[in-house]
Amino acid sequence: MAMDDACDLLCLDLPHAERIRAALPDITRVEPVAGMARGLGDSTRLRIAAALLEGAELCVCDTAWIVGASQALVSHHLRQLRTAGVVTSRRDGRMVMYQLSDRGRAVLSVLVEVDNGTAVDSDGDGDAVLEGADRV
Repeated sequence: MAMDDACDLLCLDLPHAERIRAALPDITRVEPVAGMARGLGDSTRLRIAAALLEGAELCVCDTAWIVGASQALVSHHLRQLRTAGVVTSRRDGRMVMYQLSDRGRAVLSVLVEVDNGTAVDSDGDGDAVLEGADRV
């Protein structure tokens, strides 16, 4: 028998619910954070951001080689990360250099703790993770 996810009875602990509701951040404060979370919501983008956390500033070519993806794919994901406010970019001659924004670094530091920059496949599923990184 499958369990339904909704209550069968309408009950409300109004004082408790009102305290929680009053403590919630305003939607205008939550929306930028939600955009950043969406930006990091893809495994390729999360790996790119983790590479930038370790490498400080990288060009598209280096980032593509590090994460093992095409330059076109990495460039696409870096644009999405920039739109989400996770990374910033600057042009250096014919290259575009990317680095984590201050906010992107803060959010990523919460998600991934990098003690050692060695990539390992610790659980055998084919996804290399940074050794010493906490799993989310």
